[in-house]
Amino acid sequence: MSDDIYREIILDHYRNPRNKGKLLDADVSIHDSNPLCGDEIDIHLKVHGDKVKDIKFEGRGCAISQASASMLTEMIMGKPLTSVKDLTKDDILENIGLLNLGPARIKCALLSLKVLKLGMVKYYTDRDPDSAKKLETDSTSL
Repeated sequence: MSDDIYREIILDHYRNPRNKGKLLDADVSIHDSNPLCGDEIDIHLKVHGDKVKDIKFEGRGCAISQASASMLTEMIMGKPLTSVKDLTKDDILENIGLLNLGPARIKCALLSLKVLKLGMVKYYTDRDPDSAKKLETDSTSL
C-alpha cells in the first residue's frame, strides 16, 4: 500500500477511534505517557480464560499515538494472551504501515504497546509472578 493510504487509515483511527473509553470492570488498567511530546494512554483490559475479552483505551496526543492505540485494540481483541505478550514493535509498525519513522515518532507509535506490555506485567504479577519477570524485561526495551 502507498504511504497516502496508510496516512488515511491513521487519520481515520485518530478521528474515529475504535474501542475508546473506560472499561469499568477491567482486570487491569494501566497508564503511561511520553514526556517528550505529551502523549498519554490508559489501557483497560478484561481477560476471560486465556483470551482478551475486552479492551478499551483512553488518551490524548498526536494522531500517530492515538491511532496506534486504536489499531492495537482491534489487533488484540479476542486473541490469546500468549500471542498478545509476544507482540513486538515491528508488529505495531507494520500494522500502522509506518516502518520508516524517526526516533521521536516511533515513541508515539509504540506508546500503546508499551502501556499494554506494562499492563500484561501487572496482570501476570497478580496471577503468576514468574511469568511477569520476562514480560517486564520485554516492556522496558521498547
